[in-house]
Amino acid sequence: MLNYGIVGCGMMGREHIRNISLLPNARIAGIFEPNKEMCRLAKSIAPEATFFESLKDLITKTALDCIVIATPNFCHIDDLHEIGENIEVPILLEKPVVTKIEDIKKITYFDKNYAAPIWVAMEYRYMPPLQEFIRKADTITGGVRMLSIREHRYPFLKKVDNWNRFNELSGGTFVEKCCHFFDLMRLINSSNPTQIMAIGSQACNHLDESYNGIKPNIWDNGYVIVTFENGTSAMLELCMFADISTYQEEISAVGEMGKIECKLIGPKRFWKNENESQSDSKIVISDRKKKSITEESIPIDPTLLEVGDHNGSTFYQHKKFQKVVAEGTKVEVGVQDGVWAVRMGLAAQLSAIDKRAVKLSEI
Repeated sequence: MLNYGIVGCGMMGREHIRNISLLPNARIAGIFEPNKEMCRLAKSIAPEATFFESLKDLITKTALDCIVIATPNFCHIDDLHEIGENIEVPILLEKPVVTKIEDIKKITYFDKNYAAPIWVAMEYRYMPPLQEFIRKADTITGGVRMLSIREHRYPFLKKVDNWNRFNELSGGTFVEKCCHFFDLMRLINSSNPTQIMAIGSQACNHLDESYNGIKPNIWDNGYVIVTFENGTSAMLELCMFADISTYQEEISAVGEMGKIECKLIGPKRFWKNENESQSDSKIVISDRKKKSITEESIPIDPTLLEVGDHNGSTFYQHKKFQKVVAEGTKVEVGVQDGVWAVRMGLAAQLSAIDKRAVKLSEI
């Protein structure tokens, strides 16, 4: 039986708990969560877990086989350092790994000196429709030349102490909300980025909010264009006041031979349409030579849809992470993958602010 320690039980932390509960030979042994309401919600889904008053107590007073870090973005680097000073067990670290340029060197140094594996939680890689998209992209396109990712979604949700309303705590929208898309770009293109151009703004959301007299400064829309070492290009389109959309994400890859698209339904708890024909995500393949278009629905296990907001991906990610812990298999998404995604997000933030192209060598 593997004993999991959970650090942070907000919305994502509780999603991790629910998915770990579906794994064989796994239990939530201990939890650290300083917010009383989040503790109450966590106890309702992990009644057997022991709750601790501090992170140090969690990692020194219970026998843990691994740790999941799901605290607010700006806490990640300090959480890692405190864990590293007291214990060395495998860690599943939520994205983004850090939020500031100056923390990139810190987490890179930590990764090199921490003896146990660290897996960065890029859940999107493990959505079944995206797994199919990634598997087929090169074959269908004859080699991806252009990649486009569009997310039309609901606004930022309410988080503990409203930390996600402010760039200085979240890293900015392109870091907080988009680093997993930048990770997908690197994965699908099999290349690293060289230059980024972006625009972004706060057009509609959180304009009438104020916290301790301070107005939120988080953006709710933007475009990002990315150039890669291998000559491919990619674009991200983000709109966070489009929660009436049929598909939350639409990803397309195009090459000389054809195009493949992945259309992803958003979280079920936000989806009010009862039309079953629209309840599945899908893959669409366009073949230039055959001049044909085919569609394939990719259903998700209903049980997994009930325990998370990411099309079942959190569960599939945890199955692989469990093998890292129990069998010593290789981590698929490492700290440097997380660092690349943050660098891309920070470059996009800087590009939009400075109104210029930003080279990744600057970040």
